[in-house]
Amino acid sequence: MYDKNMINVTKASGGKEEFSEEKVLSSIKRAGIPSEIQDQVLSHVKTKIYEDIPTSEIYRHITEFLGNSHPWSRSRYSLKQAIMDLGPTGYPFEDFVAEVLKTEGYTTEVRQVLNGKCVSHEIDVIATKDGSKTMIECKFHNRPGTRSKIHVSLYTKSRFDDVREQHDLSNAWLVTNTKITSDALSYAHCNNMKVVSWSYPEGESLRDLIEKSRLHPITSLESINQSQKQKLLDQGVVLCKTICQNKNLIEQLEISDEQRKKFEEELNFICSVT
Repeated sequence: MYDKNMINVTKASGGKEEFSEEKVLSSIKRAGIPSEIQDQVLSHVKTKIYEDIPTSEIYRHITEFLGNSHPWSRSRYSLKQAIMDLGPTGYPFEDFVAEVLKTEGYTTEVRQVLNGKCVSHEIDVIATKDGSKTMIECKFHNRPGTRSKIHVSLYTKSRFDDVREQHDLSNAWLVTNTKITSDALSYAHCNNMKVVSWSYPEGESLRDLIEKSRLHPITSLESINQSQKQKLLDQGVVLCKTICQNKNLIEQLEISDEQRKKFEEELNFICSVT
């Protein structure tokens, strides 16, 4: 029997930390995995860990167990990877961020070209709420462990300074699907820029916003293939919730009755509120 206080895990960044049952269980609960199998998942992971086990391997053990024990639970748990699968370009991530902000009461525009004092800029997302317009820089990464560094904060601030007066912009945000370095965060805060990363700020991180409203990307889905997902992405459909609200989108995929049944079962599970 292992001693959890003696087992270290290796994070995607290469750093080490102690294995935490609480973190594993928290991630399972947060993803909305049915309560009746949460302890089973944790018990399974505990039989697999060893000194310096990569967090990616713990993730794999969890997803494999979910795939074998409860239909579609893996789709809901694999959120971080599903966001990374929105690539390789950053455009679907920009669309995704815009959709997330709509649920927070913003109206959004993506990839707007604005003339600045010096040059023109393509702004990833412009979000408007209560008469205030926000410029949002979306920094997408498709590799675990990658962090947004200080140069991202620097060029976001420079871009904002160049366009703010001409276009009546009030705020600048930096939104990323991974983490951000302490220097990049400090610089952003020093210049009154809001940062939303995968796990920051607590309670309002990208992960929190997604899970709160069940805004899972279509790349979470296992019942359709990659080309079918790409067909939806090409039309600007990035959320499972969009398909749940408009089942006519399924018709465009030209799938069999059997696949459609599985597809709708998975969609209903992902979009449901537990």
